[in-house]
Amino acid sequence: MSKVLITGGGGYIGSMLSTELLKDGHEVTIIDLMKYDKGSLNHLYFHKNFKLINKDIRNLKVMKKLVANHEFIIPLAALVGAQLCEKYKKEAIDINYKAIKSLTKMMTARNKIIYLTTNSGYGIGEKNKYCDENSPLKPISLYGRTKCDSEEEIVSNLKNYICFRLATVFGFSYRMRSDLLVNNFVYTAIKKKKLTIFEPHFRRNFIHIRDVVEGIKYSMKNFNKLKSNVYNLGLSSANISKLMLAKKIKKQIKSLKIQIVTNMKDPDQRDYFVSNKKIEKKGFKAKISLDLGIKELINLFEVDSKKVINNY
Repeated sequence: MSKVLITGGGGYIGSMLSTELLKDGHEVTIIDLMKYDKGSLNHLYFHKNFKLINKDIRNLKVMKKLVANHEFIIPLAALVGAQLCEKYKKEAIDINYKAIKSLTKMMTARNKIIYLTTNSGYGIGEKNKYCDENSPLKPISLYGRTKCDSEEEIVSNLKNYICFRLATVFGFSYRMRSDLLVNNFVYTAIKKKKLTIFEPHFRRNFIHIRDVVEGIKYSMKNFNKLKSNVYNLGLSSANISKLMLAKKIKKQIKSLKIQIVTNMKDPDQRDYFVSNKKIEKKGFKAKISLDLGIKELINLFEVDSKKVINNY
């Protein structure tokens, strides 16, 4: 088993990933200031192979020592989402980009980095055409730009890397968020019994958080087969429009009303379908359906809406 360092490991993806890696017998160290939810890792503190470093990833002295002592580096620390990055522009650049640039300089031949970026880099895709890993990156937000720039730093300077461009993630986490599109739609449907949708034709690809975790685990086990490459990571059957997503939710919440607004633009102009064939040909395929994820979220939000903690 391996020694794994996860930056931002107390967050939405990190809290789920660290839990599963510990179950598999890995030693997991997390560096995280735990700003948003101090309880997301409570269930791990007892574990003999778990360690939390409550420090800032911009502390280069601390990071250099940690990187030297771990085989796998999974940098998840980031200001996530366009809204948060616009609100805190300097911090977004420092954490999302400059910290990754510094990290690449600390890496040795021993280190293996698995970097999660985002489909957001595709910005506005071409009509009736899927974005693959060779499609041009045209981010339309500061968040998207910082993630694309960080990916470029890794690809240009390292060999022992795997980069995943994630579809929009959904599903339960120990550090729950409702600002992600599927989570947000279900949360709003439960609370207000109504979804108001701007530009309903806008498309997106989705992936359940447990499939993200499984994809990372697969890449660790098959690192040499996958390394030095960038992959889209999403559920291929979940390339759908916002209106199609709303209709899927309505099938499970019969009383839900869907209102289409035609005279206003959506602040989020991302619009793309994504091909996941490259990673699927390498042996990994996301499996958890949108319908199952929606059911999970309905159960969660009906029982305890206080589980929701957003970044802003």
